[in-house]
Amino acid sequence: MKKFIFLFGILSLLFYSCAKNEKGARNAKNTENKKNTPSVVRINISSEPDSLDPWQSAAADTVSVFSNVFEGLLRSSPSGELLPCIASDFNISEDKLTYTFNLKKNVVFHNGQKLTARDVLYSYNRFSGLDGKKPVSNKFSSVRAVSAPDDYTFTAELSKPDASFLALCRSAILPEGYTAQAEKPVGTGPFKFVSYVPGQKIVFEKNDAYYDDKPKVDMVEVYIMTNPASVISALRSGQLDIAYFINGNDAKLLSSDYNIFSCAQNMVQLLALNNEYGPFKDIRVRQALNYAINKKDIIDGVWAGFADELYTNFSPAFKIYYNDALSSCYNFDVEKAKALLKEAGYADGFDLTITVPSNYEPHVRAAEIIVSQLARVNIRANIRMTEWASWLDRVYGKALYEATVIAFQGKIEPNDILARYESENRRNFIRFKNPDFDKTLASALIETDLEKRISMYKECQKIMTENAASVFICDPSLIVASRKDLHGYTFYPFTFIDFSVWYYE
Repeated sequence: MKKFIFLFGILSLLFYSCAKNEKGARNAKNTENKKNTPSVVRINISSEPDSLDPWQSAAADTVSVFSNVFEGLLRSSPSGELLPCIASDFNISEDKLTYTFNLKKNVVFHNGQKLTARDVLYSYNRFSGLDGKKPVSNKFSSVRAVSAPDDYTFTAELSKPDASFLALCRSAILPEGYTAQAEKPVGTGPFKFVSYVPGQKIVFEKNDAYYDDKPKVDMVEVYIMTNPASVISALRSGQLDIAYFINGNDAKLLSSDYNIFSCAQNMVQLLALNNEYGPFKDIRVRQALNYAINKKDIIDGVWAGFADELYTNFSPAFKIYYNDALSSCYNFDVEKAKALLKEAGYADGFDLTITVPSNYEPHVRAAEIIVSQLARVNIRANIRMTEWASWLDRVYGKALYEATVIAFQGKIEPNDILARYESENRRNFIRFKNPDFDKTLASALIETDLEKRISMYKECQKIMTENAASVFICDPSLIVASRKDLHGYTFYPFTFIDFSVWYYE
C-alpha cells in the first residue's frame, strides 16, 4: 500500500510558480471609492455560464468561478500538486487497481446536508455510468466498481492501471438526492452560490460553515462583460475591483495606478498545419515553415511581449513535463527555410490559405504577421476569415483546411494535452500520424512510475517537434489588474479564479 503523501511528494515540483508583478502608485479613484464595502470583490468574465450544474458545464469561464462552489476528493495547489480536499488521505493497492479514500468528517454541503461516502458513491456511479445511465465523462471508463464500506470510506476499483485517474478525483462531489443543481447549485466549497442574472452578473457569498480556512471576503460579484474596453472603463471608474484577462497593451497603460499580475496561462497558440495537405505531406516543408516564422514578432505584435515562446505543444507551466531541450529547435532562419523548400521541390514556393476564426482577434493578427513572414520564403499565403461555427465544423471537425491559427487551453493531466495528436483520435485535426508517438503515449497512460512517465511525455513532445507537426508559437500570459489595496490574487496552471485567498489591506 502506498500512502498519499509518498506518492505525491515529488509532484510539488510539477509546475513553476508564476511571478506576480506589482507596479505603480495607489490609484486615487480606488482609494476614494469607499462606497464599495471592502468585503465585496467585483470581477469580470467574458461569457455566460453554459450550465450551473458542474457535471454539465465545460466552458472555461464557468469552471473558473464555480470551482469555488464545488470540490472533489482531491484538489490542486497553485503549483499543480494534488492535495487532499474532501478526502483526508488515500491508499493505493500494490497492483495499482484499488484506491481507498478516507473522507473528512466535518464536511457539510451548502444545503446543510452532511457529506458521507454515500454522496461520493453516488457521484462516482454517475461519473462512470455504473448506475446504468450515460456516464458524465468517458474519462472514467477505467473505473470497474465503486463501494462505500462505511460512512467515511470510499473505494474505487479500476479495470487496468490508469495514471490519469487521480487527476479525475478533482471532479465535483454532489449531494445524493439533490435534484436542483441546474437552478440552485450546491457544493461544499468555500463560497456558496447566491444568484445569477443572465447578461449581468453571478453572485457568491462566503460559506461560514466551511471546514477549512474561511475566506477573507464576504461576497464576490462576477460581472459578465464581453467588451474588453468596457472592462478597462469599469476598473477605472471603480465599478470593478479586478479586471480579469486583460491584454498586454492595457496592462502597460494601467501599470502606474494598479497592481498588474501576469503568468503563463497554460495555453498554446499555434499555426496548425494539415499534414495531409499537398506540400505539408513533406516533413521538409513543415520544417521550413518552423524556420521561416519569427515568433518574437508575433509575441511583440499580438501580445505586447506578454507571452512565452514555444517549440512544443506543451506550455512551460508544465515545468516537470515540459521538454525544454527542444527550445534550440527551429531558431528563426530564413535561409535555412529556403534551402529546405528548395530541397523539397518548392524553391518557387506555393500558395497557402490560412483559415482563421474571425471572432478571435489575436489569431487574426498573428495570421497577418505570418503571411508577411512567409512571403520572405516565396510562400504566397492569404487569410480566409470564417465564423466560429464554420471553423469548428470544417477545420476542427473535418480537416477541410490547409493551415489555421488557433490556441488550445492546456489541461492538468499531460495525457489530455497529447491525446489529441494520436493517429486515430477524432480531435487530431492536424492529421499528424506517427506510430512511435502513439506507442509512447499509450505506454505513459498505464505507467505509474512518475519518472518514467515524465520521460515518455518528453519523448512524445520530441517526436512532434522533430517531425514539425505544426508551428507552435507561444503561450500568451494571463494578465490581471487589481486595485492597489486588494491582495492575494493567485494563479493556477488551469482554469480557476480562487476567491478564497483575496483580502483588502
